[in-house]
Amino acid sequence: MALDFDGVLAPHGVDQLSPEIDNWLQNCCQLVGAEKIVILSNRPTAARKEMLDRCFPGIRLVTGVRKKPYPDGLHKTAELTGIPPENILMADDRLLTGCLAAVLAGAVPFYIRKPDVRIKGNLRAELFFMLLRYLERGYIQLIRWI
Repeated sequence: MALDFDGVLAPHGVDQLSPEIDNWLQNCCQLVGAEKIVILSNRPTAARKEMLDRCFPGIRLVTGVRKKPYPDGLHKTAELTGIPPENILMADDRLLTGCLAAVLAGAVPFYIRKPDVRIKGNLRAELFFMLLRYLERGYIQLIRWI
């Protein structure tokens, strides 16, 4: 399983998980094993790596690859976990980054329709990503119509 960070595990730019997401991720680790979960973020910061190492040993933060939508991160996920791409679920709040990367890698995209958003103190970034998500959904609808 590959998880995006921003919008999926936490609001954009936030390095800590909410208690609900923390519990959910702990349960995922127990169900499938932390070694089969990776974080595939376009912002793999040192603070996030430190938090994951401390709270979720075994979950790896993929680094050293081209950003999504390139499929490199999912190919590295397959290499790290020993799971073939077609059996990897990529959870992302963006259609044209993480979900597209999943399609290109032959993995399974899982679109998060209601991302984790925190407007207070982060208005500009959150509005930007809300607009991007809106435009992406419109673009996909246009393609389906054509």
